[in-house]
Amino acid sequence: MKGIIGKKIGMTSIFGPDGKQTSCTVIEAGPCVVTQVKTSDNDGYTAHQLAFGEKSENRAIASVRGHFAKASSTPKSFVKEFRDYSLEKNVGESVTCDIFVEGEKVDVVGTTKGKGFQGVVKRHGFSGVGEQSHGQHDRQRAPGSIGNSSDASRVFKGMRMAGRMGGDRVKVKGLKVVKIFAEKNYILVSGSVPGHNGSIVFIQN
Repeated sequence: MKGIIGKKIGMTSIFGPDGKQTSCTVIEAGPCVVTQVKTSDNDGYTAHQLAFGEKSENRAIASVRGHFAKASSTPKSFVKEFRDYSLEKNVGESVTCDIFVEGEKVDVVGTTKGKGFQGVVKRHGFSGVGEQSHGQHDRQRAPGSIGNSSDASRVFKGMRMAGRMGGDRVKVKGLKVVKIFAEKNYILVSGSVPGHNGSIVFIQN
């Protein structure tokens, strides 16, 4: 597996040679620095640790500064391990967006936008109880009945109710790499990617 850490920039659309429009997400992928290489003999598994995003020296503790100093790098904001990394990279080397090629399929992992506490209409797509009639009022967005009375005498686990929405880790599979701008470290992938503009995402294959 190969992968890289990136930052979601936003969405755009491009036109192909046939004139077909494709909606794309722009991701600033890298450059990342390899800060640690784990092996089966020393760590029990193989992985490459990548770091992305600059961090102030004043905001990094001594142990963190020492860890990045082994890779001859300044402290970084985000660190991610990629297991069974297929690229031959040593500590201190850089990983850029050119590890991918246009046309290949990738998986993108991100964190969805947090919506806070939401009701059943927004969270689950309920239609509400119904119209205001026969003395009912303010019932359009109510959940309605949620359980039985005497038989079960409880609410079953997994019942769709109001609650916290968003802020979940989501992987979108099979996105196509439409365009690569190596000079700007930009990767354009087809479709949407979870998260707000400026959020951290992981691209892997």
